Amino acid sequence: MNQLSTPNPIYESPVTILQELIRFNTTNPPGDEAACIAYIEKLLVQAGIETTIVAKEAGRPNLIAKIKGNGTAPPLLLYGHIDVVGVDKQVWSHDPFGGEIHDGYVWGRGSLDMKGGVAMMLSAFLRAYTERADLQGDVILAIVSDEEAGGDYGASFLVDNFPHFFEGVQYAIGEFGGFSFQVSGRKFYPIMVAEKQICFLRATIRSEGGHGSIRLEDGCMKQLGDLLQSLSRVKLPVHHTPAAASMIHAMADSLPAVSGFILKGLLHPGRTNVILKMLGDKGQLFEPLLRHSVNATVVRGGEKINVHPSEIIVELDGRVLPGFTSEQFIDELRKHMINQKVELKVLRYDPSPPQPDMGLFKLLSDVLTDADAEAIPVPMLLPGATDARHFARLGIQTYGFLPMPLPEDMKFSAFIHATDERVPVHAIEFGAQAIFCVLTRYGGIAT
Repeated sequence: MNQLSTPNPIYESPVTILQELIRFNTTNPPGDEAACIAYIEKLLVQAGIETTIVAKEAGRPNLIAKIKGNGTAPPLLLYGHIDVVGVDKQVWSHDPFGGEIHDGYVWGRGSLDMKGGVAMMLSAFLRAYTERADLQGDVILAIVSDEEAGGDYGASFLVDNFPHFFEGVQYAIGEFGGFSFQVSGRKFYPIMVAEKQICFLRATIRSEGGHGSIRLEDGCMKQLGDLLQSLSRVKLPVHHTPAAASMIHAMADSLPAVSGFILKGLLHPGRTNVILKMLGDKGQLFEPLLRHSVNATVVRGGEKINVHPSEIIVELDGRVLPGFTSEQFIDELRKHMINQKVELKVLRYDPSPPQPDMGLFKLLSDVLTDADAEAIPVPMLLPGATDARHFARLGIQTYGFLPMPLPEDMKFSAFIHATDERVPVHAIEFGAQAIFCVLTRYGGIAT
């Protein structure tokens, strides 16, 4: 008699979970995360885990679930977002919402940012519950909406309205960090412990306008050209923050003597720019950690082809180093890039979370080195921003930890929000196992 085989539990295939998550188009705006959240809820409920769904607005839900530990350690929070940025006007090699596997990679929008991380967390969370892992502390899972647009419908909404969900939590695991990269033959795994601050700006350019057949010496278009060229060519001053210094020192101490000496030179004011240039492509990893950055991302202006516009709006994505204010940032822009005639207005400024006490860092490092004998864990300052800033309002310290061993020729940042975003299949499996190990070993660092 033939016996029907029992299908493997879904947690054993985080790649399958990722493929399904990608197939939900959660482009934000508008988000429409409800169907994706419903899929995640189904996985949890089928395993026997109770869930709670809360939403600021219908169609933008957030999910909370919890596994009980034995109470000898504080709760540990895992959180991730399932909204993604769009793919308009990008030409992809494969369907960005197909979740297809080609050449050993899962292709699709969100495979790296951050449905891949959510798949790892779900796999580890489901496994811990199903296998009745001996957990020292409760494990709380939060799957949120709206991170890509600021978190007002997601993490910020939860923190403001449901802080009791996170009572007692000291440490959290979120994005970004844990992906490998190589320098001078060494394999580093950065763990995010600090991040830059969001400072979105609106620059308004004005002139008298006029008929399109007449040359304007200082019209809006001329000023726009000057502004864009300045943003492209001029670099803001270097600043050496404690967060960047800890990352650079940790890396330098693990490199060959000459390479380490050169890297530490980044922290010498008179050598920074020269060494960044010497490092070539690798310099792009460090440059945003050593200065504020600003990029024009949206331009609006002009209504008719035969009319000089009298106003042009440029939206600027500003990222400010930790420890600095938005006012200090704008003062630098005025001094080095943007003339006084251009009106600047802050659209959004979100201060960065305080740097954590590093109490969870050793556990995360040990898990990485146990999983990969070549791993060198280092603390990282993230050039972007995450939902960590929202959870920090509850005193929660986030570590960016989504472990992914990547091929040496794969530059992680080149695929974030970009065409042909993809992740190696084995990296998702590696990350799910690593996060499960964190859950089962968490507690020794508890205070």
